[in-house]
Amino acid sequence: MKKKNAVTRSDAIATIGFDGEAALVDGSARRQLASLTTDQLIEAGFFRSAAVSALMAHSTDELARVAEAYNRIAGTRYSSDSIPRLFGVAAVSAPRVLVL
Repeated sequence: MKKKNAVTRSDAIATIGFDGEAALVDGSARRQLASLTTDQLIEAGFFRSAAVSALMAHSTDELARVAEAYNRIAGTRYSSDSIPRLFGVAAVSAPRVLVL
């Protein structure tokens, strides 16, 4: 039986790790970032959160915008496919969320 994913986009963009089956969420970051779109996260320089937001939206266009903005600022040439690995993020699910 597949377990339900309790992680929302708001949780995902502020997740700092996992403890067993629970996503560990930075409550302060979640309050600060939850209302921002992927593009707003990019503009504010929250590239890791923007990458997660794009993954949660299943949007290759958003991920490409993350790559473009990061490459422009960092002087790099990462492809959009490389962005999740660069920031250590992936589309994952967890049945529980623990807000810290």
